[in-house]
Amino acid sequence: MKPALNLHKMQWTRKPQAFAIGSDSVEITTAPHTDLWQRTYYHFRNDNAPVLQLETEEKFFSFVVKADFSHSHRRFDQCGIVMYLDSENWLKASVEYENQTFGHLGSVVTNMGYSDWATTAIPASVTSMWYRLSRREDDYCIECSQDGTAFNQMRVCHMWQGGGSIRFGIYACSPEDSSFTARFSHMEITECQWPAHHGQPPDKAE
Repeated sequence: MKPALNLHKMQWTRKPQAFAIGSDSVEITTAPHTDLWQRTYYHFRNDNAPVLQLETEEKFFSFVVKADFSHSHRRFDQCGIVMYLDSENWLKASVEYENQTFGHLGSVVTNMGYSDWATTAIPASVTSMWYRLSRREDDYCIECSQDGTAFNQMRVCHMWQGGGSIRFGIYACSPEDSSFTARFSHMEITECQWPAHHGQPPDKAE
């Protein structure tokens, strides 16, 4: 696989009204009341966020992107990586704006129409984040980094519909009455950076 991406080969699942695709970056301006969420806990289903993706059958790879959300300003404004297969099977990772004090760095995995949300609070002074999505067949690892060099694991997950051809890329949305422009850059595909793991038994008690 080539380390650089031709961004013009990426395809929209849902095209936003305002966007710009350059040679090395993508900008998406969100529309109000756009989101990705299915069923669990909140008692609503939203499936209208713009998603820009590549399709691949490659079983082992990593996808890296830097997301700038410095213009987000309303609760739940968000942007990041996504692997959107269909409305009921997808994953995403992003920082969601909460207020002027903190935001939520988190990820959502949706299998068979039910979403979860794993999250941690980060300072509102953080206005960009690197993400790395790695695939090993139908298992996936999501990592994040503030400098694009040292990545920290956010979660490992299994996608029940993620074993064959998949689509992956970027998204941005504003679940409330808001709009902002997200900028994505430094996109690349590399060899899988998530090492194989063949089982590790627990330590035996002395």
